[in-house]
Amino acid sequence: MITKEEERLLRAIGERIRELRKQAGFSSQDKFAYDSNIPRAQYARYEKGINITILSLNKIIKYHKISLEEFFNKGFDKVK
Repeated sequence: MITKEEERLLRAIGERIRELRKQAGFSSQDKFAYDSNIPRAQYARYEKGINITILSLNKIIKYHKISLEEFFNKGFDKVK
């Protein structure tokens, strides 16, 4: 069973992933998923806040050329 805190964390990760995609100029989840070599349906679940593996998250942030620290520096202050 997932806790409320874990739900908030996953939602925040999904929102941050979506934000990065849009900042990179991708209006479509499908195009980003294709370009970053992530299965389309799986990527859509990540943006919705479904549990993501560290390796998958790492693949996404490497595509955006940012560090884990940079990823988590924005939008996570309200996750408690």
